Amino acid sequence: MSFEVRMKCREMLAAALKSGPMPPGCGDPHDKAAQLEDAIYGELSSCQVKYKNRIRSRLANLRDPKNPGLREKFLVGLITPQELSRMTPEEMASDDLKQMRQQYVQDSINAAQLGNVEGTKTNLFKCERCQKRNCTQLHIRDGDEPLITFVMCDDCGNRWKS
Repeated sequence: MSFEVRMKCREMLAAALKSGPMPPGCGDPHDKAAQLEDAIYGELSSCQVKYKNRIRSRLANLRDPKNPGLREKFLVGLITPQELSRMTPEEMASDDLKQMRQQYVQDSINAAQLGNVEGTKTNLFKCERCQKRNCTQLHIRDGDEPLITFVMCDDCGNRWKS
């Protein structure tokens, strides 16, 4: 039974690899599919749920019309079967999706930082990064030290001392 499952998975992977235009200098999709399936089977050692989920994940990412780069890199050999078999969904994502995720992370960090600042809103300072005047200032004096003003841009999260 596992032989039949493996052969079916190889057929589906080969079909996914042939789902778009073939880049110049690419290898045989059937060979590439067999190498990828071997790498996945070699790592998981069975045709159980994890194996099938890993195959499904690779199929979805290789067929994704918004991510032709993954398929092309694999076909021309920039990504080895062993690398592709172990890649996380984040690593397989298209460049646009990676950039969007990075922006979400940065926005979340900025939002968390903005929530922690207790200061006075001001437009007296201009942010060097985004050139806006939407800032929060916080004055700190420690003992006999002079007054220090910390400023944070409420738009981009840039921080500086004034």
